[in-house]
Amino acid sequence: MDRTEQLIDLVEQYGAHNYHPLPVVLSKGQASKLWDVDGREYLDFLSCYGALNFGHQHPFLVSALKNQVDKLAVCSRAFYSEELCLFSKELADFCFLETALPMNSGVEAIESALKIARKWGYEHKGIAADEANIVTFENNFHGRTITVISFSTERDYRNGFGPFTPGFKTIPFADVNAVDAAIDANTVAVLMEPVQAEAGVIVPPAGYLAEVAKVCRHHNVLLILDEIQTGLARTGKNFCFEYENATPDLLVLGKALGGGLLPLSAVVARQTIMNVLGPGQHGSTFGGNPLACAVGRAVIHLLQEENLCERALHIGETIRVELSRAHLPVVREIRGMGALVGIELDKNAGGARQFCEQLATHGVLCKETRENVIRLAPPLIIEKHELAYGIEKVIQVLKRG
Repeated sequence: MDRTEQLIDLVEQYGAHNYHPLPVVLSKGQASKLWDVDGREYLDFLSCYGALNFGHQHPFLVSALKNQVDKLAVCSRAFYSEELCLFSKELADFCFLETALPMNSGVEAIESALKIARKWGYEHKGIAADEANIVTFENNFHGRTITVISFSTERDYRNGFGPFTPGFKTIPFADVNAVDAAIDANTVAVLMEPVQAEAGVIVPPAGYLAEVAKVCRHHNVLLILDEIQTGLARTGKNFCFEYENATPDLLVLGKALGGGLLPLSAVVARQTIMNVLGPGQHGSTFGGNPLACAVGRAVIHLLQEENLCERALHIGETIRVELSRAHLPVVREIRGMGALVGIELDKNAGGARQFCEQLATHGVLCKETRENVIRLAPPLIIEKHELAYGIEKVIQVLKRG
């Protein structure tokens, strides 16, 4: 029995079974490459669902982390920290907004945005207590807390976890008329992903985001955009909303904001909205800690100084063109935006997981999403020859399918 099998047996015995990983036990990463505990090398074509836009152990980000950990890693929010003060301004400016609330995980930031939106509705729209509602979309993915799964349409996320939090209306995605019809006098916000990554990389028609923003403005309703997976250069711009000049009222970020080194998320908003929060009404022990803020500042610097958006566009275009040229019978559709690509397989192909398992044996790591979609999201710093190698292996495996 090799080290991989030993460790998998260990976690199967002592760990919770809330994930179904591929049988790979990783121990080291560098740029676009990973190595397992038995020394096998892999190419990362998943990027931890977008958390690794800058690859593994990016030297500039690691340096920022090391410099800060030698000075101050954590302090209570009973005090200010230098890094929090600087990060708040830099992030707000970078997002074309005015204020920032740093948190830890993406779903924690989503929960924060929901609280802010509800309180804004009560204080600014005069909605009666406990009557606020928020519009969400079918096939959404915003995390797995009780409140967030309350408006999920995915059975596995909900079964066995009720009762659920009220106050949400879930409607079809990519239907502007459905948004308009769902809004009533008690609606405080519309929460949406510009691209539904977890649902299989579902890209709405061009102009949809701008139309939703227009509907929200017409009804005096907040637009909350979840760019946890799509933000920070992944889709070819720093933010998806830039494609349609649809700056949201609240923007939720996470994953790559922590540079692939540690958890960091944030809600970024207009000041009049964020100011509904008063002292003691919301908080987090580790939210906005100096170590995370130092890394977040380094992330913003990289995004401003490197051509990562252009690289994302090149990566995505290369993947889509090469896969299309291969004329793979098992592939029903190739879609995406920037370096976020979904390969939808024919329903008779036997499911996407088997292909991901085969790719792992060929040294390329990716993951299925839903039953029939393979999601590809390489680090934005991937080298051309690595990208070509990974695409070649994907084509080889799909041809055998």
